[in-house]
Parts: sequence; structure tokens; C-alpha cells
Amino acid sequence: MLSMHDNEQFFLEALEAGADGYLLKSAADYQLIDACRAALKGEAAVFAGGARALIRDYLSRRTGDDERRDELSPRELEILQLIAEGHSGRQIAQQLTISEKTVDRHRSNILTKLGLRDRLELTRYAIRRGIIEP
Repeated sequence: MLSMHDNEQFFLEALEAGADGYLLKSAADYQLIDACRAALKGEAAVFAGGARALIRDYLSRRTGDDERRDELSPRELEILQLIAEGHSGRQIAQQLTISEKTVDRHRSNILTKLGLRDRLELTRYAIRRGIIEP
């Protein structure tokens, strides 16, 4: 697949849909030629960022990200989504009719359950797992 999207989620979805490779339109001429040759031989061709995405995806599956996600309550998943979409604690509290302290407590529990450190890692996790669109 030749794409303009340098995006981990698009890359993984293309592979799941059956693509044997994924290369960016911005790739150098020789990379496109090498990718075509690899495809003719039945080999995979991916851009460097794609290889890193595959490794991260493999490692996260191996370490049980999906199992850890299953540990989240429906309310925690809802709050995870809202945090990843960029909503503040105050906005989430107002939207869900709960206190900001409750939102903070849920966020802390989510971080602990998923083994993450901060809001940025939560957002990356949510994008990788398809909880939000990139």
C-alpha cells in the first residue's frame, strides 16, 4: 500500500486488511523500487516508522495491553476516551455529572491499571487500541 499517512493506526489497519506492505508517498525513488521488487517476490515492505509500530504493537500484545484494557470498568473506559480526546478534568466532570476529584481518581486508577505515566501516554494508548481516532 502506498499512502500519504504517516500514522501508526492507518498502517496497522492496512496490514489487518491484507496489505503486504506499507510505504509513504514521500519515500525516496529507490525505496519505492525496492518495495515493488519485494512485493513481486512476496516479501513485505514497510517504512521505518512502520517497523517500529509493528514492534510496539507486538510487544504491547505480548505484555497484555488487551488484558489490562479489560480490567478497566465501563466508566474508566469512558473517562479514558474523554481524556484522550483532550477534555479537561473539569469538562469531563461536567459532562458526566461527577466531581473533578472523582475524575482525578479514575484517571489515577486508569494510569495504574495500564501501567502508564501521564495523559500523553494515555492518548497514545487510546489511539493504538482504537479507542479514539488519530
